[in-house]
Amino acid sequence: MPNQVDEFNAYRERMNGKILGDNNKIIKRIFNLDTNAFQAGALDVKTKELLGLVASTVLRCDDCIKYHLESCHKVGLSKEAVMETLSIATLIGGTVVIPHLRRAYEYWDVLEAQG
Repeated sequence: MPNQVDEFNAYRERMNGKILGDNNKIIKRIFNLDTNAFQAGALDVKTKELLGLVASTVLRCDDCIKYHLESCHKVGLSKEAVMETLSIATLIGGTVVIPHLRRAYEYWDVLEAQG
């Protein structure tokens, strides 16, 4: 039975394939830019993922929050580092982001449970 992470990734992969399959030059460049922006550079990948998590939380994008939480988990960030980052996002974003904070905590628990 697929879990929350598997369902999210399957949907994302299916829809990204459909979107990119239309061969829209602008969309392809945006996707490419996004991929390349999170590669190591002057900032390491962990820092960039934490920045992405803050921005996603402040902008209240649950899909983006899930994406960056999973990336944070994959690069080995600790729960403490991720939750501290989410606390900064909540401070900056205000109480309107608390529902997203709840879902972020829930999703992190799922990531940790699957190993």
